[in-house]
Amino acid sequence: MKKILIIGATSAMARAYAKIWAKQNASFYLVARNAEKLQQTANDLKILGASEVHTATLDLNDIDRHDEILSNCFDSFKAVEVALIAHGTLPNQKDCENDVNVALEEFKSNGLSTIALLTNLANRFEQQHFGTIAVITSVAGDRGRPSNYLYGSAKAAVTTFCEGLRARMFKVGVHVLDIKPGFVDTPMTQGLDLPKALLVTPDVVAKYIDAAINKKKNSVYTPWFWFFIMTLIKCIPTPIFKRLGL
Repeated sequence: MKKILIIGATSAMARAYAKIWAKQNASFYLVARNAEKLQQTANDLKILGASEVHTATLDLNDIDRHDEILSNCFDSFKAVEVALIAHGTLPNQKDCENDVNVALEEFKSNGLSTIALLTNLANRFEQQHFGTIAVITSVAGDRGRPSNYLYGSAKAAVTTFCEGLRARMFKVGVHVLDIKPGFVDTPMTQGLDLPKALLVTPDVVAKYIDAAINKKKNSVYTPWFWFFIMTLIKCIPTPIFKRLGL
């Protein structure tokens, strides 16, 4: 049976992906900050058919505890087929502009904590010589925009890190996947004025993630049309782009 580690397991997209494999009797090691939501997620997966579910409560910004949690996971499972990193925040750009401490904390939440996890996971996956490390970044990382450039720069850092890590891990039989969602209907995006035509559910994203892992894709835009949207945005010349205020 498949053994899956999910970090940020209470996020809507992580829960949707986990439900796919719970129905196929997978085993899970779930990590999240909110103990109550984490336990509810574990209970839901057991009801759906998960063979076993382990949980660990952790604020992912507490980087010093990463090794402890990951050691417990690998001690329990011996080997992990899929590790999905799905935690993060959606910061208020104005708050980040006005307070350097807020900016640094948000960059840590969305960038540095993920890079720390990827480094630790890579060393463990390198020893087992198989499996997939998947991380949810964002289309926002493809180009810095005034509305969310703190968030976008953190995701861009993770994407660039993944590119180098992917080449390294390919040599030892490990797959690294960068997942780039567009607008997703989650609690994190509620209250934002998003175009409904581009808004998808976490279940849609989960299916893209599962397919991309199975096909060993390097990166995946979810849904597919975001590849063309972001390609167009990246092609806009800087003198024009800075005047558009996107």
